[in-house]
Amino acid sequence: MSRYNSKPQYKHGDNDAVGVLMVNLGTPEKPTTNSVRTYLREFLSDPRVIEIPKILWLIILYLFILPLRPSKSAEAYKKIWTKKGSPLLFNSLDIAKKTKLNLNKSNNKNIHVELAMSYGSPSINEVLNGFHEKSIRQILLLPLYPQYSSTTTGSVFEAVSKSLFTRRWIPEFRFINHYHNLPMYIEAVATSIESYWEVNGRGEKLLFSFHGLPQKMLMDGDPYHCQCQKTGRLIAEKLSLKDEEWFISFQSRLGRAKWLEPYTDETLINWGKEKKGTIDVVCPGFAADCLETLEEIAMQNNEFYVEAGGESLRYIPALNSQQSHISFLSELINENISDWLKNDALKNSDAHDLELQKSCQRAAQKGAKNLLGINQSDS
Repeated sequence: MSRYNSKPQYKHGDNDAVGVLMVNLGTPEKPTTNSVRTYLREFLSDPRVIEIPKILWLIILYLFILPLRPSKSAEAYKKIWTKKGSPLLFNSLDIAKKTKLNLNKSNNKNIHVELAMSYGSPSINEVLNGFHEKSIRQILLLPLYPQYSSTTTGSVFEAVSKSLFTRRWIPEFRFINHYHNLPMYIEAVATSIESYWEVNGRGEKLLFSFHGLPQKMLMDGDPYHCQCQKTGRLIAEKLSLKDEEWFISFQSRLGRAKWLEPYTDETLINWGKEKKGTIDVVCPGFAADCLETLEEIAMQNNEFYVEAGGESLRYIPALNSQQSHISFLSELINENISDWLKNDALKNSDAHDLELQKSCQRAAQKGAKNLLGINQSDS
């Protein structure tokens, strides 16, 4: 048996296809304690997510976190769960579906766009296996994280690399590292905020809340903090906001170690004590709405703010599958695969290449017969 995965009865000369792999974080299958425990076990076992000595972390994970945290998290998931299931999953699937439709309107070649989750289903390996069966030889990896972090984008790259390493024919591969400062992305977020303000009026201050990371990761060279700062500044500039009209903070910290500051919850509690008015919150690090935006910000932090004395907190939804988001992602993908599409068209129109393909097919057929012990004179 071969140590490398091959496509059974592969036909040399088959037209190769182009695939786009979108990846988001992941979600439990159900808002139940057992389902959340399964998800957290996979998520928190990723060494790129938790960078402390493995043995120490396994003790903490299995003795303290997994016995206690899943039930609390399941209650939070229940608050945002819908008839369609997990908001992160159906929003991300919708993004992939609409992007695929948009791309294939403007290209003659069918481009395969699929969504995978780093943790949970559909898994990265599962989707890449599907690509393999479709003879996809050119893959663009697009993690749905505007800002790069080792914990998210880096983890995706590692998982995809491990899966492709098992292939006999490793596909041509490109990787979008980040898009935190691209003009179309900045404009899409700014336009979304402006559209919200047109309908609901403008709050006293706009808070950009990004997911947090341990402070040590910043000191070790992770660019995430710097990219978040730039994203916030560029959106504020696009909206023509004054310095006192916007602020950046970080949410979702875990454990007792110092994380990126200022913290979103502490910021809002302090503003509440100062009797601030209406605060608008947007989360430009999330491509799709999820637990961290819908429950942690829109519900939990709203409570913190109002209970501390603030007037009201309003969450501005993520881009999700808004047309501006789909247009941006389609343009980003096109920029990265346009030469593949052009070269493929030239290859398929070249008579010499077609003859080479036929030659490969004949050689493969002959080799298969030899392996089976069939005498060529009998064939």
